Amino acid sequence: MQKAELITAIVTPFNDRDDIDYTVMQRLVDHLIAEGTDGFVVGATTGEGPTLSHDEKITLYTRFVDMVHGRALVIANSGSNNTRETVDFTHEVGGITGIDATLVVVPYYNKPDQNGMIAHYTAVAANAQKPIIIYNIPGRTGVEMLPETVATLAQNPMIQGIKQCGSLAALSDIIDRTKHDAFSVWTGEDAQALTIKTLGGMGVISVASHLYAHSIREMYAALNRGDITTVAALQRQLLPKMAALFHFPSPAPTKAALNALGFNVGSPRLPILPLTAKQQQELAHLLGVPELSAIEAEVLA
Repeated sequence: MQKAELITAIVTPFNDRDDIDYTVMQRLVDHLIAEGTDGFVVGATTGEGPTLSHDEKITLYTRFVDMVHGRALVIANSGSNNTRETVDFTHEVGGITGIDATLVVVPYYNKPDQNGMIAHYTAVAANAQKPIIIYNIPGRTGVEMLPETVATLAQNPMIQGIKQCGSLAALSDIIDRTKHDAFSVWTGEDAQALTIKTLGGMGVISVASHLYAHSIREMYAALNRGDITTVAALQRQLLPKMAALFHFPSPAPTKAALNALGFNVGSPRLPILPLTAKQQQELAHLLGVPELSAIEAEVLA
């Protein structure tokens, strides 16, 4: 699996009929690659995977790899809280040519213990065709995979990374426990995009990169050359903007900003609502622009 330090958890564009808009998706993919994205997670949380049908996901993933055409890492969401269903779907998704890995979420709602999590991922890995990336996001699943559990699963050759959403302490512990393995650690928290690099992790699976991929890439480049003054300035600029994109239920703020940029990604599917005019104005204020359409000068400069 190729390495990627800046991965965009890409939105799924919908047209006025609430169908996936593949023309817009192609424009967005090309733009994000040009801005510095070197990987994508498709059909996951930001991509509104829970509202996509099985057939929509398979069609999306198949067409998406054609859009990327080998220019970036492609990780497709295949997880659920149903182990048998996840085993079958992960195997099916892994058969799509061009998919580099599958993202498998820690089972939500059922609330398994650590041994149950190990059993779940072991079952999925036994039938997988492509490497698996663990998705640990306690704020959405209601359970947390502990660092020692991650380290146990990292010994499985089919489990090759984690998207970790949580505390810096847990992130640091996971990196420390898996640093000798062929295992990649990404943070799923935009605000930790800088810190994970200083801890020795791979990078970030980002939402903010829809708008600020160039700035994140510039921050990483400055870090690599030891220009801490530039790193600090970029981090200070990015942190409030990263927070703003989660001020309302995601991905509504990101979709509103992309619509203002002319990408026409449409509205989220229910149960997420599009931003009202008042909420759009509040988002613009949080992003530091007088109105949302003014973001174009900053993002597309």
